[in-house]
Amino acid sequence: KVCLPRARHHSQITSNLALTGQHGYNEASVNKGPRKPAPPLTNEDAKMLVSLEQARRIADASLVKGRELNLKPLSVVVLDPRASVVISLSEDGCSQMRQRIALGKAKASIQLGLGTRALMKRAEEQAYFIQSMNGLAGGEFVPVPGGVLLRDRTGALLGAVGISGDTSDNDETAALAGIAAANLVGDTG
Repeated sequence: KVCLPRARHHSQITSNLALTGQHGYNEASVNKGPRKPAPPLTNEDAKMLVSLEQARRIADASLVKGRELNLKPLSVVVLDPRASVVISLSEDGCSQMRQRIALGKAKASIQLGLGTRALMKRAEEQAYFIQSMNGLAGGEFVPVPGGVLLRDRTGALLGAVGISGDTSDNDETAALAGIAAANLVGDTG
């Protein structure tokens, strides 16, 4: 006798039957009802994320560095390790696409685990690979300098910073200045 879990939808019955029939299982281990909620973040888990205060310091200091260097208006995006936006700021006069470009630099960096300077080098050497990754990411990767991984002093990954508005090298310089102002470490690749 085959024991199947309760199905909530007819497609689950088919998949459960296929699993038990193909593999000879007595009971399919899928679709057994609601999942238990994830436990709340512990203090140790929270230390592995960039805080709003740190993100604000990074963004503000990056914009200050941009003014010191007389750069064009900048957009700054700081992401946590899940690629969720912690903060996004754009200076007055920043063109419309700059925030999306900054986000694309930060996302490329966090999702591939490399600063975008290293991704640009990889794109030059393996264009098809980066093109494929960009396709998987829905066209949101921007593999040019200005996307920097954000680490604590022990090397733990806290998130990523993306900046756009001036040349890519200047964007990266502003990002590194912002990260240093927050007493954290920038990883360009």
